[in-house]
Amino acid sequence: MVRYRTLTKNKEFTRAYTRGKSFVHPLLVLYVVKTRTGQTRVGITSSKKIGNAVTRNRARRVIRAAMQQLLPQNVGSWDLVFVARGKTAQSKSWQLEKVMKKQLEAAGVLQATQAEQPE
Repeated sequence: MVRYRTLTKNKEFTRAYTRGKSFVHPLLVLYVVKTRTGQTRVGITSSKKIGNAVTRNRARRVIRAAMQQLLPQNVGSWDLVFVARGKTAQSKSWQLEKVMKKQLEAAGVLQATQAEQPE
């Protein structure tokens, strides 16, 4: 199982929201910021608009599963923030993986050949 550095502080998330580029889909929103740290950091959020704690936790779990299937351990110096939407908890990880792949390729984090290689 691949572990990532995580975004933990509110100012790190706020920086991604304000300075980052967003990629929106009905299942998932991605904020991407280029950094100088030399490592990839990932944050996953889900607001109370999605539902109760069980629903929010399921949404985060599905996002995490899709991310671990798709991303290699280090893709460069990026801060990635995944925000769950209303339909995220009802979707499967393979559905989110397709959406995530398109968003990460559009952001320039993944190249098409890099995303197809298995680990």
